[in-house]
Amino acid sequence: MKILVLNCGSSSIKYKLMDMEAADPILAQGGVEKIGLTGSFLKLTLPSGDKVILEGEILEHKSGIEYILGVITSKKYGCIQSLNEINAVGHRVVHGGEKFNASVVITDEVIQKIVECIDLAPLHNPPNLNGISAIKELMPNAPQVAVFDTAFHQTMPDYAYLYGLPYSLYEKYAIRRYGFHGTSHRYVSQRVCDFLNVPCEKQKIITCHIGNGASIAAVKYGKSVDTSMGMTPVEGLLMGTRSGDVDAGVITYIMEKENVGSQAISTIVNKYSGVLGVSGVSSDMREIETAVKNGEGHAELALKMYNYRIKKYVGSYAAALGGFDTLVFTGGVGENQAVTRTAVCEDLEFMGIRLDKEKNGKVRGTEAVISTDDSLVKVVVIPTDEELMIATDTLKLLS
Repeated sequence: MKILVLNCGSSSIKYKLMDMEAADPILAQGGVEKIGLTGSFLKLTLPSGDKVILEGEILEHKSGIEYILGVITSKKYGCIQSLNEINAVGHRVVHGGEKFNASVVITDEVIQKIVECIDLAPLHNPPNLNGISAIKELMPNAPQVAVFDTAFHQTMPDYAYLYGLPYSLYEKYAIRRYGFHGTSHRYVSQRVCDFLNVPCEKQKIITCHIGNGASIAAVKYGKSVDTSMGMTPVEGLLMGTRSGDVDAGVITYIMEKENVGSQAISTIVNKYSGVLGVSGVSSDMREIETAVKNGEGHAELALKMYNYRIKKYVGSYAAALGGFDTLVFTGGVGENQAVTRTAVCEDLEFMGIRLDKEKNGKVRGTEAVISTDDSLVKVVVIPTDEELMIATDTLKLLS
């Protein structure tokens, strides 16, 4: 079965076309950037690994998807002759609220329920819906599947997902922790068990999806029991441009002192805070490491805060799980930045973590155990593959 996976953002579309019966399933991959903006383009990765950039005016998601479909069926860059070869389309949908605890085949009723979740993810669900609508129009006979970022975390108990606010606000507005990156946390928590050849249903795992956006999940016997992101992706860890945990009183204080409204404070905590806001240099951790070496801005402080917050959550989730067996690093930073993995594991020997610094220093973007042989907790790097998870769910639902 050939499955097209789409991840539609506010001004971008990432895609992968996968043949689920092939040993190497990826037939095509790339993305459209700057939708509706000047200088929009499509970047694709050739089988050789080379990148090709195709410029063009892409005003909205439908034209972006048309561009993608045209490229994958083209004589020069294509891998299929006809769109009829695509058996199904799997979509990343950010917020399913309490309505979805698993991936689903998309129907008109499902679309309406995703629309009802727009208030919970006003920046994310509309472009996800645009992608679904475009495929419905361009490929009317292709079945579609929605895979939700929030679904994996629907197994959290109420005492973990509720906030200390009047219960009536939960009943009225569904204010609670939902968590995100669920597809990634689900993939790496399953994959690490396969990699270590241990049964998932007997493992307590802490998964660290660390990148520009970042979250941690406590996974007990295959199910998420807690996660660091909340009702929105702002809560939790210090991130590239997001503040992470902050006293709610600070928000109202800033609003009063700066005389700004809800939209402005949302922009501050989402786009101008985190590593960028503290360092004054960049939101990219690679640039932060360089800035630390050069003594620029508050880069060292930002890096320490970033690493410390991860360590603190690992400790809290160790307590929530009653001890744990495996610590997994994934995401752009988790897979590639040895310095952050070292900082997180440092001084956690009392929890059974013993990092092998030599192994850790050699690992970039590959599956590897980076703890010592006598470490009671296995520390493992597992590159995430959300697209494969989406394609796998799509295959299961339609088989």
